[in-house]
Order: sequence, then C-alpha cells, then structure tokens
Amino acid sequence: MTTGDHEREELDELRSEWRTALLAARAALRAEEGVLPEEELESHERHLRDEYKTAAAELRQFARDEGLPTEMAEPFLPRSLARRALGLPPEVRSCVFELDDVLVGSAGLHLEAWSRALNELWGSRSETVYGRLIAPFDAEVDYPRHIEGRPRLEGVRAFLASRGIRLPEGAPDDPPGAETVHGAANRKNEWFHRLLEQRGVGAFDGVRHYLELARDAGISCAVVSASAHTGAMLERSGLADLVNDSVDAETIAAENLRNRPAPDRLLAACRKLAVDPPRAAAFETTRAGVAAARAAGFAWVVAVDSTGDPDRLRQLRRAGADIAVSGLGHLLERAA
Repeated sequence: MTTGDHEREELDELRSEWRTALLAARAALRAEEGVLPEEELESHERHLRDEYKTAAAELRQFARDEGLPTEMAEPFLPRSLARRALGLPPEVRSCVFELDDVLVGSAGLHLEAWSRALNELWGSRSETVYGRLIAPFDAEVDYPRHIEGRPRLEGVRAFLASRGIRLPEGAPDDPPGAETVHGAANRKNEWFHRLLEQRGVGAFDGVRHYLELARDAGISCAVVSASAHTGAMLERSGLADLVNDSVDAETIAAENLRNRPAPDRLLAACRKLAVDPPRAAAFETTRAGVAAARAAGFAWVVAVDSTGDPDRLRQLRRAGADIAVSGLGHLLERAA
C-alpha cells in the first residue's frame, strides 16, 4: 500500500464513521418525535446540524491537507452531486456488483479452501487414469478453468471431469470429505467457513464510500456471487446495510442459472431490483463477466481488476467494458 493509498483509506474510514454516527443520531432523534417537547427537539436538531457542519469541515480539511479531492470527504452528498461522484451515465438507476474481488477480497479464501479440500481428497487416493497418476489440484490453472464462478457441486464435477475421474454423486448430507461429489463440495464449504472465521474478509478501499454514495443518489444495489457465504461476507465486511438484494448460491441452484458468459445471474439480479438492464450498470472482474453484462444489455459495464495490472485492464476493455479500473476507490477519484 502506498502512502496515498493509506491516506485515502484513513479518510474513507473517518468519513464512514462520521456518517454512521450522524445517521444513528438522526434515527434516535426521530424516535423521540411525539415524546420530547417541540422546543427540545428543535434544539437537538440545531445541535445535529452543527455536528454535521463540524464533521464535514474537518473531513474536507483532512482531504485538502493530504491532496485528496474534497468530494471524497463529504459524509453525505445531495442526490445530483452523489450521482456525479459515482461516474455513472444519467440513465443508470441500479448497480449490480460481482461480490468476489469487486467489493471484497474473498477470492483468495475460496481458492485456498478449494485447494485444501481437493488435495485432501487426492491425498487419500492412489488412483491412476490409463496408467497415469492423476495430477493434484493446481490453483493457478484449475481454479480459473474449472472452479471460479461456479456453484460448489458444479465446480467439483468440472474438476473431476478434467482428470477423467467419476465419483458417486452422493447426497447433500454426505460428511465433508466423503469420496462423493457432495462430500468434496461439503469439505470445501467447511474449509471456507473455517478460513472465514479465522481471517475474516474486508471490503476493498473505497467500496463502502461508493455504496454510500449510491444510497445518497437513490441508486439500488445488488450483488452476485456463487458462494453460499454471500450473506456472511457482506456482514463481516460491513456492507450488508448498503446492499438491497443478492443472487447467491441458493438462488443460482433454485433458478438453475447458468454461469457467465451467460447473462442469467445478472438478469436475475435485475429482476430482484425491479430494473431493466438498460437502466443498470454491471461491475465485473473477468472477460466472461463483461461478456455476460453485454449480453444482458446493461447500460454501463465497469471492469475491475484489483491487481491494477495494465495488461489485464486492457484485456477487459477489449472484451467490451466501458471502463476498466483497479477498484471503486479509483473510480471515485476519476469522477472527482
């Protein structure tokens, strides 16, 4: 993390803390309506306005001192200014975000959970295929090719097929690690839950600010993830209160939604938000995700690569993204 990144993160935390405190004070004051005398309520209102002015002035000064855009310091923005700060076209009324590696840094946890689960399974076997010893799970090759973005059962089947191996399907209540498709999937789930408990998961720099500005702008937000832990990750990253709906593993299974580049999951998110894709923006991390958003007819497609690798960003733009950035924080800075 560079010095500038550190200061942006500090400003984002301070602004978010002030925003949360002011919202809590406002809610408490509204709860007293009809209970406290009118003149006392008015006194509290004046005090709250003064608190806001003080907070906003201090945050703007912090931003100026660190050479950051003062717009990034405002605890709240009027709807028109909030919309402009988001950098979205005027027709956009909703945003659909890929959860993993757009909002939170969870991809590493998924990858490690898969590596542990599948290599444990392989460690208990001495099977060969046509006289050739089967290769263990290779995170760099197998994860993006067979696992990433798929529900657990589908991921297990795809990986096994890549090795020419067939296991019994089993049942949903198979014990984790049982030599069945469900057993392997349950072991991955167990490992992910353990890693999530041990290490937690956090939102990327600027994500909470972006979602708060979306709330100020009246823009509804949904997340899409193939993980069964979508709700837990939103809670642990502090984003649950800023997301209106989600398409998660349960939704994907119940509605038989196809993986990207098919647009099914993005369209499902639009249905949950009651918005047509031409009135929405999609935030994706892969070329398949960008293709899915284009197939769905989204008005604006933002590609995010958290590594900021210039080659990957160029590839995402060539795949059809309207803009490619390293994170939502940088998108805010660009708009400012």
